[in-house]
Amino acid sequence: MSDPYRTTDRSLPELFGVAIDQISTLFRQEVQLARAEVGEKISQTTGAITPLGAGAGMLLGALILLLFALVSLLVQLGVPIGWSQLIVGLVAALLGYALIRGGVSKLNTTSLMPHRTAEQLSRDAQVAKEQVR
Repeated sequence: MSDPYRTTDRSLPELFGVAIDQISTLFRQEVQLARAEVGEKISQTTGAITPLGAGAGMLLGALILLLFALVSLLVQLGVPIGWSQLIVGLVAALLGYALIRGGVSKLNTTSLMPHRTAEQLSRDAQVAKEQVR
């Protein structure tokens, strides 16, 4: 049997066809790698969701109790209850807003990008360009 990738005694169109075949196979393999890498990142993320949710629920309950305690402290210091609730509510809202703004600014979708696959695809494209020349 003859080797389809043997380059001796082959015409230019045949060589070009072999190169295109190799490039398309390489591209399919890179897409499979990207899928596997994204799947890996998703499974890592989903494994952390349950403890994060439970911890966030506990912290929310604790925060509510601490805010009630702060209102009670202000009332004991002589501030009317309505004003105490308004002050604590506004301070909590401002802090929450600042935290959300900071988190949104740090949120980066490129952290989910499959970097290894993107780099490999870039190298493969460069090699393909050099082979076609």
